[in-house]
Amino acid sequence: MSSLLIENASIVNEGQKFLGSLLIRNGLIEAIWKNTAAPQDLKQNVDRTIDATGLLLIPGVIDDQVHFREPGLTHKGNIYSEAKAAVAGGVTSFMEMPNTNPQTTTIEELDKKFEIANKTSLANFSFYLGATNNNIEEIVKIDPKKVCGVKVFMGSSTGNMLVDNIDALNKIFKHSPVLVATHCEDETTILASINSYKEKYGEGITFAMHPFIRSEEACYLSSSLAVKLAKQHGTRLHVLHISTKKELELFDNSLPLEQKRITGEVCVHHLWFSENDYEKLGWRIKWNPAIKTEADRLGLIDGLINGKLDVVATDHAPHTHEEKVKPYLQCPSGGPMVQHSLVAMLEMAKKGTFSIELVVDKMCHAPAKLFGVEKRGFIRESYFADLVLVDPKANWTVSKENIHYRCGWAPLEGNTFSSKVLFTIVNGNVVYDNGIFHEGIKGQALEFIRK
Repeated sequence: MSSLLIENASIVNEGQKFLGSLLIRNGLIEAIWKNTAAPQDLKQNVDRTIDATGLLLIPGVIDDQVHFREPGLTHKGNIYSEAKAAVAGGVTSFMEMPNTNPQTTTIEELDKKFEIANKTSLANFSFYLGATNNNIEEIVKIDPKKVCGVKVFMGSSTGNMLVDNIDALNKIFKHSPVLVATHCEDETTILASINSYKEKYGEGITFAMHPFIRSEEACYLSSSLAVKLAKQHGTRLHVLHISTKKELELFDNSLPLEQKRITGEVCVHHLWFSENDYEKLGWRIKWNPAIKTEADRLGLIDGLINGKLDVVATDHAPHTHEEKVKPYLQCPSGGPMVQHSLVAMLEMAKKGTFSIELVVDKMCHAPAKLFGVEKRGFIRESYFADLVLVDPKANWTVSKENIHYRCGWAPLEGNTFSSKVLFTIVNGNVVYDNGIFHEGIKGQALEFIRK
């Protein structure tokens, strides 16, 4: 493997920002020079030097919730296309969801995904095993060193992946050998809301009604049940895409992340958008759970700052333009975000919403700690060289010409950002080079250190 020297970068890592240089060799960070230059003679002994003057250097983003649609739904996206978009956005590792076709609810199907990713993914990867009401025998066979977690849909999903049997939930929470990650929306509450809105509006339901149909009540009922079960069984629970201020009362910020048994994730779209955006953006921002009120958005930001929310992810879930432009009841929920999550968070940091150090913590460090990812998520000597170089003074606008998602559209299309990803390095290899992809070397399966 090649060697790479990065010089004169503004490094943001572990709560600090400093000028420095680092040496990468054989896929690992070999040396870091803080507030001093690398030895002059080193340049003669490396394959490439990048002068990072004026650039930010951060650890690669670890996205703990994406839907890359392979197998079976590859007209929307696949592991190759969406991982390519991911590295263009500074995401060097992802954890992918099981609601594909066939669903990833057996170890056999899980292994098939790893095989696909080994051959096609530019980013590092892991995959969730999906829970059902009757697959506990598969769940207990999970290898904790290889698999990021078990995904439990405690709200609507495709096929038979809605886990609504309390006995099944108890078994999963009691016996899972890995972290249990939940989608929490109460199905009974949502179905009652949909029926009520159908009776009143028929086919005239608008996208602005989405946060009332998939309501705060539906989220809280389900999230509180998940927390109750986790406390009962001592489960390592991770509640995905928290969307309401009220749910924050279920989480604790009195312990360091490494000691928490119950953690929460927030997605970029719940921090960026609010109900005020439905009139303009409509189908583009229809997600489950729904984007809700401005008070919820601000509450989630506070929860991120005060430590009740632990991780920022995307829930990247592409659908084709043709699928999304349908009327509300036929329009699928979800949207692509993995290429634009980092620049969106950096934009909020520039506006003073939170610090850039917090962005790095919640998108890079925290996922590594929370899942026990081995030697990733930090800029440390002997760690894998998963890194991103960002120009913090490069204005650019999201357009169809620079979108890498297979679906070809983005909820943030038309937005102008003032930071731009220039280089993405995965396992010491420059895979994204100022708009050019180097695809000769693929990413690796993540490994986990767990007790």
